[in-house]
Amino acid sequence: MSNVTQILSQIENGDPQAANRLLSLVYEELRRLAARKMANEPVGLTLDATALVHEAYLRLVGGEQQQWDNRGHFFAAAAEAMRRILIDNARQRQSIKRGGKLERQELQESDAAISGGDYENLLALDDALTKLTVDEPELARLVELRYFAGLTVDQAARTLGISPRTAKRHWSYARAWLRREMDRG
Repeated sequence: MSNVTQILSQIENGDPQAANRLLSLVYEELRRLAARKMANEPVGLTLDATALVHEAYLRLVGGEQQQWDNRGHFFAAAAEAMRRILIDNARQRQSIKRGGKLERQELQESDAAISGGDYENLLALDDALTKLTVDEPELARLVELRYFAGLTVDQAARTLGISPRTAKRHWSYARAWLRREMDRG
């Protein structure tokens, strides 16, 4: 059992110091994931990679107690938390109150590139991904890991416990499905 998995187990058992030990083990990796997500954001936002990591971490270990089976499960939960934070931030920036006009745009071929300030595309992706989750939750998890956590196909496959070949096939299908769904909107 890895150190992360052991510490996750200690958190579940109520060890008050375990959360601090976990943060020191996973901080740099979470920071790298967040930095990749924030690289294309406009300069001067109140949300930066460090803030994204801290907010995601607080959502994971603060508040209600969650259970993680292993390191991969924890990082999948971190990807989901980062997704929610980025979506909430985009919605806030694009709200009608702030003059936002939502237009759906298709998902680009690139794996995870959202150009600075392209919140409409991010919101359209979130809507489509929410629909995909209903019928194909494993595909949706793969998209979250690839798009929001910045994992490679091989890394996402390991996290999900599937073969890289299956992950590549699912990734191709999910991208096409999302593109079609975003075109409809």
